[in-house]
Amino acid sequence: MHLESTSATLLVIASLLALAWANSPWSHGYEHLWETVLSVRLGDVGLSMDLHHWVNDGLMVVFFFVVGLEVRRELAVGELTDRRRMVVPLIAGAGGLALPALIYLLLNPSGEAAHGWGIVIGTDTAFLLGMLALVGPAVSTQLRIFLLTLTVIDDIVAVSVIGVAYTEHLEVAPLLVAGLALVGIFVLDRMKVWRAGPYVLLVLIAWVATLGAGLHASIAGMLAGLLVPAAEPTRAQMEVATSRFRAFRQSPLPTLQRETRDELTRTISVNERLQETLHVPTSYLIVPVFALANAGVDLRDGVLGEALRSPVTWGVVAGLVLGKTLGIGGAAYAATRLRLGRLPQGVGGGHVLGGAALSGIGFTVALLIATLAFDSETLQRDAIVGVLLSVVLASVLGWVIFQVAARFLGQRDAALPKLLTPPVDPERDHIYGDVDAEVTLVEYLDYECPFCARATGTANEVRDYFGSRIRYVVRHLPLPQHPHAELAAVAAEAAGRQGRFWEMHKHLFEHQNQLEHKDLAGYAGVLGLDVEQFLRDLEDPALAEHVREDMASANDSGARGTPTFFVGTHRHEGRYDARTLIAELERDATGETARLGVRSRR
Repeated sequence: MHLESTSATLLVIASLLALAWANSPWSHGYEHLWETVLSVRLGDVGLSMDLHHWVNDGLMVVFFFVVGLEVRRELAVGELTDRRRMVVPLIAGAGGLALPALIYLLLNPSGEAAHGWGIVIGTDTAFLLGMLALVGPAVSTQLRIFLLTLTVIDDIVAVSVIGVAYTEHLEVAPLLVAGLALVGIFVLDRMKVWRAGPYVLLVLIAWVATLGAGLHASIAGMLAGLLVPAAEPTRAQMEVATSRFRAFRQSPLPTLQRETRDELTRTISVNERLQETLHVPTSYLIVPVFALANAGVDLRDGVLGEALRSPVTWGVVAGLVLGKTLGIGGAAYAATRLRLGRLPQGVGGGHVLGGAALSGIGFTVALLIATLAFDSETLQRDAIVGVLLSVVLASVLGWVIFQVAARFLGQRDAALPKLLTPPVDPERDHIYGDVDAEVTLVEYLDYECPFCARATGTANEVRDYFGSRIRYVVRHLPLPQHPHAELAAVAAEAAGRQGRFWEMHKHLFEHQNQLEHKDLAGYAGVLGLDVEQFLRDLEDPALAEHVREDMASANDSGARGTPTFFVGTHRHEGRYDARTLIAELERDATGETARLGVRSRR
């Protein structure tokens, strides 16, 4: 959120600078700068474009590539793996496409002006999330995910419109090359290629070929990003990387250093590594430079007055500000009323309407389409004025709606719950350590999750550090993508009936890849349990219900993945290595001691 709010601030500064420069006595310098030609050549082969085109057709490809990467990651391992969560935001996104375009065409039904309908369909994802950080609820993580899901359809449709509706002539041969490059990225994914270099090379080929084909290169960036694979690290990868690191620690040789680095790199998907590399330059450099290159409209000599009388200007304003607010808000309301889906936990109707208003910030995509939609410089100017006005009006409207929702509807934070619900119950929960220990660490876990406590050693290190001062509590959160996790959780509970929960807990993590029914029966025998009783308990509905109660508890407490830790009664966010958790537990212990001291003095 800090990255996005800073990016939004830089966007505003760059836009104001561009406007001030374009309306100053030195405005010819602004025009001359972006008309400067930059050529990159190797012999007779190369690219030659002015700086304005290098920004719009080059740097912006990186922006759309990052958007594609984010969408692919959310679909593969993020919030959108549960397709049910996509229903309401996608319906809302469709409303936010159709109504703005309709409003624009009602005001500009014919002639060249009608060609600008695509200006109002897109949302500037970076600017939207940045303004959300500035004017939205103090904590808006769930609303952010809802809006990011919503902009998936905006981005895909907007880029498709750029590539199809605003392309006049296509060259077949370069188009085939671009298609082959994209197929090559898909093949690299199938072949499990983990180095980023081959993917980047094919993205560059797709970009150059798309330019040669006559398509706007943004479509190559988006499609390439959608094809770059995203996946969670596997247990096997983690174990190999750990063994390499141990070998390097014992023998710090250059060859082992290289092998260790490669294995560590392999555990993180190409998608996430590229996002990590590109996010900061995209937010802090590329998007502000785009604003600087495109927001500079000369409004002197009555130009602003003419633009404010233009139906194109007000078509853009009405489409983006009113169309997005009513289209997204109305479609989301209809989807929930018809029970087609539900809003994310923690997100209210006021939050959705405020986010819908901020979606009227079409800045980056809208400016890009404005330069493509019209041949007339006058219409381009009018559209750009409309886009800039929409940024201000949509931001103010969003702020007002969020304030009203907070004051009159009590809809303040749009975030997941942070309080452990229900609290630890010694009669029900499995507690390792003294029931009345000084600090409490609760973990929601999945026995097939490679990152949970036994796989990483986090819980062991924390318990070793605190000794008798800590009680460690386990609750179950088997994830849908892990087919044996729920049965394994029931097996742990069945062993618990015979007083061997922690022994089975350890055994399950040591054999994460072998959790079939027959495997569990074998583990019961190894642990010396009454196997027949164990097998009967595996079928006991009461134990399955116990696991489901833990899952409901996780939902009520804001736990969405594993491992999720609670320090005392509050959900821990961020890194969950042993050092971080120890520091959080110590702070919690200090705070609790201080609170007890105040009570005793009273």
